[in-house]
Amino acid sequence: MLGIIVDNEYVDLINQLKTRIKTAQLKAHRAVNTELITLYWTIGKELLARQKVESWGSKYLEQVSRDLKTEFPGMKGFSRRNLEYMRKFAQLYSVDSIAQQPAAQLPWTSIIILI
Repeated sequence: MLGIIVDNEYVDLINQLKTRIKTAQLKAHRAVNTELITLYWTIGKELLARQKVESWGSKYLEQVSRDLKTEFPGMKGFSRRNLEYMRKFAQLYSVDSIAQQPAAQLPWTSIIILI
């Protein structure tokens, strides 16, 4: 087994790599979060539009919830209550206000609290 001489240059290299990895992880997390928030807003906007055209009650959201959970079994966030939050979120905010503002970087649970 070859021994690696650990000197200051090696320690600096490892520290730089760790910093780059952590930065990339944070950027990836923010990008995923932004897409998820935009998706939730889009779902909410579609539910609002359907609600205006069709007359439906809470059973409609329950059915949408069941269908989305069936189609995406490994994905969370499609409960009836969360669909109601999505609808309210879309009602309160325009797409420009979430896409261009730091709101898109907030976790969904924080947005629910703000609503």
